[in-house]
Amino acid sequence: MEPTDLTTRILIEIREEQQELREELRETKQEIRATKQELRETKQSLNERIDHVNDDLGRRILESEVRTATAIHELGGTLREVHTLLKDRALHDRVSRCEREIDDLKHRLG
Repeated sequence: MEPTDLTTRILIEIREEQQELREELRETKQEIRATKQELRETKQSLNERIDHVNDDLGRRILESEVRTATAIHELGGTLREVHTLLKDRALHDRVSRCEREIDDLKHRLG
């Protein structure tokens, strides 16, 4: 079988198409590499943002816990003061009553 112009032309077209496909494949591979790099950068950026949010959230939680503990501590002090006042008030009434009774006794005896 002898090569003909048609056969040669078909083979040349096949070779040219193959070269075009290889070039498209190279471009596709480059695009995939670029996309992978962008994904890596995006992942790194997101991880940094998440770390920042976690740090900020942890700090806020700690600050909130400190404020809550301080408020509880102050409330305890206030309750002690109220207790003391109520206790003193109860003694005050009792002392006042005793003083009246002593005055009454003085008047009766004296």
